Amino acid sequence: MSGTTTAASVLRRRATGAGANRWLVLVVLCVSLLLVAVDATVLHVAVPAVTEDLRPGAMELLWIVDAYPLVCASLLILFGTLGDRVGRRRVLLLGYALFGVASGMAALADNGPVLIAARALLGVGGAMIMPATLSILRQVFPDRRERALAIGVWSAVAAVGAAVGPLLGGFLLEHFWWGSVFLVNIPLMLVSLPVGRLLLPESKGDGTGPWDLLGALMAAAGLFAVVLGVKRLGAAETAGSVWTVLPLLAGGALLAAFVRRQRRRTHPLVDLRMFARPAFSTSVGCIVLAMLALVGLQLIAAQYLQLVLGLSPLETGLRLLPLTFAAMGAGLAGARLLRRFGPRRMVSAGFCLTAAAVVLLTAMGAQDNWPLLLAGFVLLGWGLETTLFGAYESMLSDAPADRAGGAAAIGETSYQLGAGIGIALLGSVMNAAYAPGLTGVPGVPASATAAARHSLGEAYEVAAQLGGPAGVALRQAARESFVHGLHVTLLVSAGLLLLGAVMALRLPRAMQCEAAGTEPSGAGVPGGETPAPAVPAPREAATAPFNGLKV
Repeated sequence: MSGTTTAASVLRRRATGAGANRWLVLVVLCVSLLLVAVDATVLHVAVPAVTEDLRPGAMELLWIVDAYPLVCASLLILFGTLGDRVGRRRVLLLGYALFGVASGMAALADNGPVLIAARALLGVGGAMIMPATLSILRQVFPDRRERALAIGVWSAVAAVGAAVGPLLGGFLLEHFWWGSVFLVNIPLMLVSLPVGRLLLPESKGDGTGPWDLLGALMAAAGLFAVVLGVKRLGAAETAGSVWTVLPLLAGGALLAAFVRRQRRRTHPLVDLRMFARPAFSTSVGCIVLAMLALVGLQLIAAQYLQLVLGLSPLETGLRLLPLTFAAMGAGLAGARLLRRFGPRRMVSAGFCLTAAAVVLLTAMGAQDNWPLLLAGFVLLGWGLETTLFGAYESMLSDAPADRAGGAAAIGETSYQLGAGIGIALLGSVMNAAYAPGLTGVPGVPASATAAARHSLGEAYEVAAQLGGPAGVALRQAARESFVHGLHVTLLVSAGLLLLGAVMALRLPRAMQCEAAGTEPSGAGVPGGETPAPAVPAPREAATAPFNGLKV
């Protein structure tokens, strides 16, 4: 037994040194990312089958889809800072185990409440996995140049996960029942647990002062309420509801109390002084702006491809693949671009390139123009990945070494909040531009027009019920209004992206590459090694779960 333990310790020490084992660690961490990213998107193609089998109510179905991203987003800070305290590898392995158990529970669920509970547990597991993996990635690659290459691989895997989720779900649904989309996690977790225990190094923060449990719970509750309220803002019919406003107010109050509490504590849960660092605070702002401007566009684009151009779900997925491949290429090239151009020019140029892609896509009309879509999606994927890669790397390389988990959690939380706010904002813009075009359609009753103004899908349903010339007129008016609303939304997004390009000018001009082992002390790594802040890559998992947008 002692021989096995010693061998495992040797492997873990080699993983953080100059040996090749650190690349095996990267493989394990990428598998973790792939699982979390795929699980966030794979359920969406299974929703019709789940609805047919379990017969959930409208509210139950909403929570089946939303429980995972809501719980995951709200617990990132809690588990990120807990990993700094008790050990990031320990939290990661516990997250693996919980993710596997929850996957089995979800696959075997025979009613809505059980599936909701399983999805919530998956969110807990995801929140344990993400900050821990990012912290370990930063520790294993102490040299910034080499670390940037590892982040590029990580980013490419994130892009693959975004594309694989719906395709894998569709394949499994064609051959098995809907629970199979969860069962695929179990064998991967059964492999990841022992391999992770063998290879992954343990690391902690400086360990000074007590862990602020009350503060962690305040942050979790506040984030849960804010993300819930923001998600409900994306649905036009609930935007003014008390159940939308109340969570936003309560969440805002809890987060404000959390900030005051952290400022007064000698040993805060989250070191708010990180935001005084220009690189850190500017990068957070760039991440939020990028996601705010772009996360809803993929959903709107999917509706455009299916409802306006009449493509099937599979054809829609294939049309969006160039965006994924471009993001993969940008991720793999990110390390070289960052070394050559530095964070300031890389992030600013990424924003400008993405804005150019968005403006190019305003040429889309009611007829299919696949060369235009191909060019726009390639530029969009490359620009978005370039922006987020540079912003994440700059932000978390600038964070204190002993706050690795907390810094990783802040990065992930800013991504989630930006995504949620983007859905709400772009959804409101889209609805505001879409609805007026359906006023006074000749031959269409006012009641039918009012129903058609909710979304393009509902307009098609109403048109089918009307039939005849009135139905044709309503359908044509709805298509034209949707395309007009899409153009307006794209222009608003371009404006936000250009604002991000200006904001990025506050980032450092050059990439500062210190030698490994020269970072501040205070880490709790066996063998005297010093962990540093995690550097996450953008995850597409955040984009798909926010599906409340109706246009």
